[in-house]
Amino acid sequence: MSDTPSRPTQEQLDRYADQFNQSGPMRFIGVRVSFPEGRKVLVTLPEVLPHHRGGLGTASAINGGIIAALFDLVLGCTPALLDPTRRCATLQLSMSFQRPLTGDTVTAEAEIDSYGKNTLFASARVLDSQGNVCARAQGVVRLSTLPWATGESPSIG
Repeated sequence: MSDTPSRPTQEQLDRYADQFNQSGPMRFIGVRVSFPEGRKVLVTLPEVLPHHRGGLGTASAINGGIIAALFDLVLGCTPALLDPTRRCATLQLSMSFQRPLTGDTVTAEAEIDSYGKNTLFASARVLDSQGNVCARAQGVVRLSTLPWATGESPSIG
């Protein structure tokens, strides 16, 4: 595509992640976003807390609502891999659970499948602390032309 922006630098992606990680919702949930090698989005929940649990009516499995939030976050951040200066929003999220998610840490990762001028399709998976895939998701994300509330993207220093 002729109007495809050049890929962001790792520095821009790191700055975007740093700003995002300082937000209230990210601190409240306890997750961190990063962009390893600028090719995928990684969201980590380094410490699973009691309020994250309750899936399957147990005290050990992570609740499906937490897994859905991880998927929304990791898929919703994939447009930054193309252009971190644009705002975006998840339009559609489809999840499938493969096995109970247990353990003390959780990782979600996402990659872009395809994209157009304003819409992006991405796939994600959630892994337990042993590296087992416990759930998968696909999402559609809309790239916005609206400016950031602060007037500039978190990727601009």
